Amino acid sequence: MNDHIRDVTRRFADQGFVALAPDLYNGVSTTEPDEARKLVMELDMMQAVQEIGQAAEFLLAQDYVIGEKVGVVGFCMGGGLALQTALNKSDMIGASVAFYGRPLEVGDAARMAVPTLGLFGADDQGIPTEAVQAMEQGFVAAGISHEIKIYPGAGHAFFNDERASYNPAAARDAWDRTNLWFRTFLQNA
Repeated sequence: MNDHIRDVTRRFADQGFVALAPDLYNGVSTTEPDEARKLVMELDMMQAVQEIGQAAEFLLAQDYVIGEKVGVVGFCMGGGLALQTALNKSDMIGASVAFYGRPLEVGDAARMAVPTLGLFGADDQGIPTEAVQAMEQGFVAAGISHEIKIYPGAGHAFFNDERASYNPAAARDAWDRTNLWFRTFLQNA
């Protein structure tokens, strides 16, 4: 949990969404890159998917939440977790958005039942476009609504306005696509 994620959560609320960012690290945070990598490596990903599912259950139990499903969005590791949560919790997830998250394997993508938007940078050194395209082939096989956007000239974390990799044009477009995706697929969910 960092200031960028808190800000993005507020931005969703400003757009009229009920927004919740679960703290998967139970209050532990760091600005030190090596310590952050250590925290990520120690995180049990399937336990994190379960916690995100619990956050979705919490939201769905609130009187002020409209609909029977919620959206899930994530950035970097969170993007991969958004995909995994949509794959494993399709009973409560109505739309998924992954910002430069680890793509699903083709077989997993072919089992996806949740409309999914994937936003990636063409210059991302950690996520090969071939892996993104393979995931998209799985989505096609699944017959789900999906959109994959790979931004030329954008690297990893292109949406994070606190990082040197921030790409304002790609970030604006990705934000617009995200809002439209959620409005389209959560409107009647």
